[in-house]
Amino acid sequence: MTADFKPVSSSKISISELMLPSHTNFSGKIHGGYILQLLDQIAFASASKFSGNYCVTASVDTVNFLKPIEVGELVTMKASVNYVGRSSMIVGIRVEAENIQTGVVKHCNSSYFTMVAKDKDGKSVQVPGLILSNLEEVRRFRKAVKHIEVRKEIEEHEKLTTVNSIEDLASLDKYNVLLEIS
Repeated sequence: MTADFKPVSSSKISISELMLPSHTNFSGKIHGGYILQLLDQIAFASASKFSGNYCVTASVDTVNFLKPIEVGELVTMKASVNYVGRSSMIVGIRVEAENIQTGVVKHCNSSYFTMVAKDKDGKSVQVPGLILSNLEEVRRFRKAVKHIEVRKEIEEHEKLTTVNSIEDLASLDKYNVLLEIS
């Protein structure tokens, strides 16, 4: 193994935290904003561990809240770098919550953060290449590549989206929207 490449395993991080009443929202479930804070922390740790540099969050591409998290559950987050560019990394994070009384574990969240490595002056710095060691890592890498391609398509589509005619406005009638343009 050369110093220019590192295995996915060198980016793996796992954290666990007991969910307390102070973490709840108005419905008594754990607040999504609190989970986002923890996700950002573990994404930072995974990317920094892999790159050997300070890292910043460039984007949060996906956050899927699948199941609510209850007070008293033990939340475990597992993160690893799934993709690397020149200075950027996509960190995949899986969130599970365990009822510590019954041992039942549920998958609550999957998230993808794009992190960028920075030097001491705040300039983007190159990250090591990624060594894929098994088919699951290859699957995650390919999924990240596809996600990047789709995101670029969406950005191109947004550049082309304009309102040029009455027909453009009329096409909105199938949506739950009321136009009051003056």
